[in-house]
Amino acid sequence: MEERTKPTFGAILIGFIKKNAVMVIALIAAIVTACIVGIDEKYVDYFDYKTLTCLFCVLAVVCALKNINFFYILARKVVQMFKNARTSILALVYITFIGSMLIANDMALLTFLPLGFFVLTTTHKEKYMAFTFIMQNIAANLGGMLTPFGNPQNLFLYTKFEIPNLEFMSIMAPPFLLSVTLITLCCLVFVKREPLHLDDEPIRLPVWRTVVYLLLFALAIVIVFRGIPYWIGLIVIPIALLILDRKALLMVDYPLLLTFVFFFIFSNNMSRIEVIRNFLSGLMQRNTLVYSTLSCQCISNVPSAILLSQFTNNYPDLLVGVNIGGVGTLIASLASLITFREYVKNNPGKTGSYIAKFSLFNFSFLIILVVFMSFWTRM
Repeated sequence: MEERTKPTFGAILIGFIKKNAVMVIALIAAIVTACIVGIDEKYVDYFDYKTLTCLFCVLAVVCALKNINFFYILARKVVQMFKNARTSILALVYITFIGSMLIANDMALLTFLPLGFFVLTTTHKEKYMAFTFIMQNIAANLGGMLTPFGNPQNLFLYTKFEIPNLEFMSIMAPPFLLSVTLITLCCLVFVKREPLHLDDEPIRLPVWRTVVYLLLFALAIVIVFRGIPYWIGLIVIPIALLILDRKALLMVDYPLLLTFVFFFIFSNNMSRIEVIRNFLSGLMQRNTLVYSTLSCQCISNVPSAILLSQFTNNYPDLLVGVNIGGVGTLIASLASLITFREYVKNNPGKTGSYIAKFSLFNFSFLIILVVFMSFWTRM
C-alpha cells in the first residue's frame, strides 16, 4: 500500500494563491502604493468599518443557516413543485437570483450550484449543466443588485455615499427588471419541456436553531439598513454563534473581508497620487457608467467600486456600472470564478466549451444592459 505524500509548503502556498488570487493581488497593490505614498496617520481613516462589520455579520449568519441545510431544503421543495426540465431549471435560476438578494451573490452560488448539479445528474439532464451554471452565475451577479447587501460592492457604496433606501432601489430597479426578463427568456428559449422527477430526501431542520438563526439574520439586515448601530451586531452575532455553531464563524469568507481591507488601502493611496487622481477623475467625468463597467472587466467589480468611488460623486451611474459590470469576463466578479471552479471540478475536460458559452451569454447580457442603461440615464 503506497503512502500518501504530504503536500509541500510550496504546493500549499500555490494552492492558497490560486484560491484567493484577488486578495493576493489586492495585498500586492496595497504594499506597492504604500511604498509610493508612505504610511502615516491618515491610514486610520481609510477603512469603512461599518461595511466590514455588516459584511461579516451577514456572512456569519448565512454560514450558520447553510450548516443546518436551510437553503438546500428550501430550494429542493421549490424544485419538487415542477415536473419538467424547463421550469425546474428556471426555478433553480430564480432561487439563485432571489438568494443573491438575501445572502450575497457568492454565498448564493456556493449554496445553489451544488443543488443544480444534483438535480441535473439525478434526472440525467447533464446536457443542460453548462447552461444552468452560467444562468445561475448571471442570476447571482445581477440579482444581488437590487438590495444593499446583495453584492459586496453595493454594501460599500450604500454606506460610503449614505444612499437612501428608496433611492437605492429606484436606481437599481430598471437594470434589475431587464435582467429578470433576459434570464427568463434565455431559460424559455434554450431549455425544452422535458419531463423529470426529483425524489424526496428525508432532511429536517432543527426548529429552535432555525428560529434563532433567522432572528440573527434579521438583526444583520436591520444593521445594514441603519436601523441599529453596527457595533451591536458585532457583539451579539459572534457570541450567539460561539454558543450555537462555532464552525460557522470559521467558515466566514475572511479572504473577502481582507480583500476589502487591502483595497481600502490601495484605493485611498491611489487617490493621493496626483497623476492617477487627475486621470481617473477625468474618466469618471466623461462617462461614469461605461468606464466603471469596463473597469470591472479588468479588476473585478468590488475593487472597481472601492477605487472609482474616490474619484466621482456620481454614485447612481457608478452603482449601476459596478453591478452590470459583474457580467462579462471571468474575472469581472468573484462569483464568476466560483462558478467556473465548481463547473470544472464536476465536469473535467469541458473547460473550453464552458468558457465559450460563458463568454457568449455574459457579453450578450453586458452589451444589452450597458446600451439600455446608457439610454435610460439620459431620459
